[in-house]
Amino acid sequence: MLKIGIVGLPNVGKSTLFNALTRQAVLAANYPFATIDPNIGVVSVPDTRLEKLAELSKSEKVVPTAIEFVDIAGLVKGASEGEGLGNQFLSHIREVDAILEMVRFFDDPDIIHVHGDVDPVRDIEIINLELMLVDQESVAKRREKLSRDVKNGLQAAIEEDAALIKVEAALSFGKLVRSAGLTDEEAKRIKSLNLLTAKPILYALNGKTGGHNLNEINDGRADAAFAYINSLDASYVQIDAVTERELTEVAEDDQEMFRQELGVQVHGLDELIRKAYETLGLITFFTTGPKESRAWTVRKGAVAPEAGATIHNDFKDAFIRAEVIQWQTLLSDGSWSAAREKGDIRTEGKSYIVSDGDVMVFLHS
Repeated sequence: MLKIGIVGLPNVGKSTLFNALTRQAVLAANYPFATIDPNIGVVSVPDTRLEKLAELSKSEKVVPTAIEFVDIAGLVKGASEGEGLGNQFLSHIREVDAILEMVRFFDDPDIIHVHGDVDPVRDIEIINLELMLVDQESVAKRREKLSRDVKNGLQAAIEEDAALIKVEAALSFGKLVRSAGLTDEEAKRIKSLNLLTAKPILYALNGKTGGHNLNEINDGRADAAFAYINSLDASYVQIDAVTERELTEVAEDDQEMFRQELGVQVHGLDELIRKAYETLGLITFFTTGPKESRAWTVRKGAVAPEAGATIHNDFKDAFIRAEVIQWQTLLSDGSWSAAREKGDIRTEGKSYIVSDGDVMVFLHS
C-alpha cells in the first residue's frame, strides 16, 4: 500500500487533519513538536462508482481501495542541520511515496504560529528548502562514492553521475528535484537515493470556519500562495481540519445538516483523499459480483497483467487475457450478461493499458 506523509511547520493542524482522516485520537496540541513518532492510518478512498456497482451486482461485501497516511512531526527551519527534531523525522519523510504539505491559511491571535505571523509562501519555502538541503547532501555523498567508477570509465556510473549533476544544478537554483527535467531513464538511475523533493507534493491549505481565512481577507496572501503552488507544478486543496474532525464525531445522517449550518459546502476530506490519490499517480479499476465488489489500485499507465497482479501474483505471469468494460457502460447495460450480448465487453491482451473506471475479469492459466 502506498503512503503519503503529512508534513508542515509545527502547529499548523497536521494531527487534527490526521485525526479527521482516520478517526483516530492522536495528540493534537497548541505547541510545537506535539508529534514525535509518526502515526499511521489506513484511509478508504471514497468512490460512488463502487457503491453503484455493488448495487448492480447485489454484492454481499463492498471493499474500497485505500491509501496510508503518515502524520509526521512539525518541520522547522534548520531541520536539515538537526534543529527541532531534525533528521529523526526527515527520515520518516524518506519512507513515504508522496508528501501532503499542510499550510496554515487563517489568522487567529489565539493560535500560535511558530514564526509569529501567517505567510503561506514563506512557510512553504521553509519546508521545501529544508527538504532540498537534505537532497543536496544526499547527492553530494552519492557523487563522491561514484567518483572512482566515473574515473575508471564505468558506463553505469557515468550515466548516474550525469543525472546527479542535473539534479545538483536544479537544487542549487532552488528547484525541487521533480522539477529538474529528468528523463525517465535518468529518474530510474537515481531512484535508489529516494530524494525527498523528487516525491510529488500536494498542498493542504488549512482554513478555519468563522475565522479570518486568507482567501476571504483578500489581502494578497492567498493569491500569492495559489500562484506559488502553481509555479511548483503542484496541486492544492482547501480544507478546515478542525471542522472536518468535529464532523467525524457527528452521526452520518446529521453531517449534511451541520455542514449547512457551518456554511461548509465542500466535503473537504473526500476532496483531499481523492487529490492525494491523484498525487500518487494512481487509478482505480473494479471487480464486481454477487459475493463482492472491490476497488483496486494501480499506477497510471499499468498494463493488464500488472493490474491482475494486484489481485493475485499468479495473475501476472499466468495472464492470458482480460475481459473489460467501463463502469458506466456496465451500469447502463444492467448486467454482465446483457453487456456481453450487446458486445460491450472487450477482450484485451497483455499490452492493454488499464483505464480509470474499468471493470475487469482476468483469465489466467
